[in-house]
Amino acid sequence: MELLQDCLFYFGIFIIIASLIPFIRHDFWIFRVFEYPRLQKLTLNFVVLILYLSTYTLFEAKDYIVSGLLLINLIYLCWLIFPFTALAKNQIVQSVKTAGDRNIKLLIANVFQDNRQQEEYHELISRCSPDLILMVETNQWWQDKMDSIGDIYPYQIKVPLENTYGMLLYAKLELVDGSVRYLVEDDIPSIEVKVKLDSGELIKLFCLHPRPPVPQENPRSTERDKEILLVAKKAKESEFPVIVIGDLNDVAWSYTTELFSKISELLDPRKGRGFFNSFNAKYFFLRFPLDHVFCSADFSLTHIERMKSCGSDHFPMFINLQYDPKALIENEIPEADAEDIETFKEKVTASVD
Repeated sequence: MELLQDCLFYFGIFIIIASLIPFIRHDFWIFRVFEYPRLQKLTLNFVVLILYLSTYTLFEAKDYIVSGLLLINLIYLCWLIFPFTALAKNQIVQSVKTAGDRNIKLLIANVFQDNRQQEEYHELISRCSPDLILMVETNQWWQDKMDSIGDIYPYQIKVPLENTYGMLLYAKLELVDGSVRYLVEDDIPSIEVKVKLDSGELIKLFCLHPRPPVPQENPRSTERDKEILLVAKKAKESEFPVIVIGDLNDVAWSYTTELFSKISELLDPRKGRGFFNSFNAKYFFLRFPLDHVFCSADFSLTHIERMKSCGSDHFPMFINLQYDPKALIENEIPEADAEDIETFKEKVTASVD
C-alpha cells in the first residue's frame, strides 16, 4: 500500500507539471508536445485524485498540498476542454438548410503514405460524395490510385511528393486561380485557390500540412507556427469568404491554434460539438484533433463527422458547410488583443534557419 501511495504522489506531481509546461511559450518540441494530451491529462488527473484520496487514511502536509493541487488542476483542465463539449455554445451556428447552391461538402484525409488500402478511400468518397477532397501524405503511387475519380472530380491540384508531405486536391466545383505555395520550407507545400460555388460565388480555400514539432521531423515548432500564422494573415486580408483545411499537426486547443483563430477571425466548427479526435486511429487513448476545418463567420454548419479509418493512422474528417452571410450576426467571432498581435508578429518574423 505504501508503494502505491508513493507512486500516486509522484505521478500526481508529474500530471501537475505536465499541465504547467505549456505555459512556457518556447518552440522546442518538449514544451509543445505537452499541449496535445489535454483530455488524457484530465482523465489521469481524475483517476489519480480519486485513488489518492481513497488510499490515504492519515494525511501529512504534503498530501494535502498535492491533493489540493490535483483538484485545482482538474478544474483548470475541465475549463480548458469545456469549449469543445456539447455543453458549450456552438461557435458556428447550425445551418437552416441542408442543401442548396451555397453548400460545400469537404473530405479531409491524411492517408498515411505507406498505407495501401486505397479502395477504402474510393468507397468513402462514393459514400460521402464530397464537393472537394483533400488528401495529404500522398506520393505518386497515391495519385495513380486516386486519379480514376477524375471523371467526377475534374478540377484538380496535385503535388505528389515522397517526403510524406504531398497533397492532392480533387473538386467537383470549379477551381479558380489555384497555386501551390511553399510558405516557409522548400519541401512543404500548401495550396491556395478560389472555389466557385454552384451559386457562382467565390470562396477562398487554403490547404495546409506543416511539419510537426517532434524529434524525428523537427525539434521545434517555429516553422509549423509560422506557416499556420502566415495563412491566418492571408485569411484575414481575403476579400472572399475563407475556408482553411488540412492536417495542421497541432491540436485544436493549443495556443498557436487559438492565436491562428484570433488573427484570422476564422471559426472552429468543433467548438460546442465535440473533440472529433482524428489522430491516432490505432491507439484509443492517444487521440488528438489534428485534422482541421476553419471557416469565416459567413458560414453555417450543416454536418461534421469523423469517418471510419481507412488503414491510416488518421481518421478522415467530413464536413458540410453553407455559405450564409446572415450567419455573421449569430456566429461568435474571435478577436485578437494587443498581446496576441505582438505574439503573431514575433512568430511570423522568427528565423527558421
